[in-house]
Amino acid sequence: MRIPDRNLAEIWDRGFTVVEGFLDPQTLAEARSALWENFPTPEGYFADPGEHEKLAKSQFAGIKIFPYNSWALNRLPVYPDLLDGAERFLKTTEVDCYKVELWAKYAGAANYDQYHHRDYMNHTLVVPRADGMMPQMTCFILLSEVSELDGPTKVVPVDRTRHLPIGINRTKMGDFFDDEVAVTGPAGSLMIYKTDVFHRGSDFKAAGRSRFAMLVDFKARGWRWQGKLAWPDHAERKHWNAAMIPMTPRQRDVFGWPPIGDPYWNEQTLSDVALRYPGLDLSPYAEAAKAGALKPSPRDLSPGALAKREAGRGRPKAKVSGG
Repeated sequence: MRIPDRNLAEIWDRGFTVVEGFLDPQTLAEARSALWENFPTPEGYFADPGEHEKLAKSQFAGIKIFPYNSWALNRLPVYPDLLDGAERFLKTTEVDCYKVELWAKYAGAANYDQYHHRDYMNHTLVVPRADGMMPQMTCFILLSEVSELDGPTKVVPVDRTRHLPIGINRTKMGDFFDDEVAVTGPAGSLMIYKTDVFHRGSDFKAAGRSRFAMLVDFKARGWRWQGKLAWPDHAERKHWNAAMIPMTPRQRDVFGWPPIGDPYWNEQTLSDVALRYPGLDLSPYAEAAKAGALKPSPRDLSPGALAKREAGRGRPKAKVSGG
């Protein structure tokens, strides 16, 4: 479903929002089925936890980073209504998806309790602006029902912490527990929050419970001090090509793929990208390149400008053809 305007406004007013019924039923059902290709089912895990001791190494042991072995999961970060919401919240179509994690938790595997913290510490080199400029949009897509028993994320509304400088990024265990709100909801719900909002993970309150979620984060393109994952570093992973090939050009763009009309595309790059990604439809990029429909570049890429830059760096002057 399209994220209502009131929910986007609530992020600014309260620091977070929850949208129930965000994923359509078919997308949710297929994503839930694909979970078991990556993690043990709850029944399988609790039948013999010792068989899955890797999940007990830490509270973060159940995290797997994009891409995954199923389109049913790989399409969630680029779900059209999620991209639409990111564009509207960030107020730009130039959006980067800078983190995708799939997180499984099982009661008893680890202690999932945390102190309250602000996520910006590993999402930016500096701190968020208090005036709301240059925000980041961090999201949890719930892939299982989350009740008070299921270790919900606990969030502190921003009106309770405005007196704290943003440079303070964590609290003592127990601080703000009386003010926190549990993020509960049915599978398919979406939680969005800002990186300056205090929140924490909580532990399960009953045996035999589990929780599954996908975490997806966005930022406006151009703020180089923001981010978390460098996607080229993951592009040799087993399922990367399978994730990129079914995507639309718009969906690939949020991972940093050169967009249609970018000066990057020419006869050579089209040919070689086709070799790297067999089966990917490059015709939209080729048609734009053939028509000369190039997007404005932030840098002058003309031969004369390139030669001038090389000369300025102390390199031999490049030969420039055509005058």
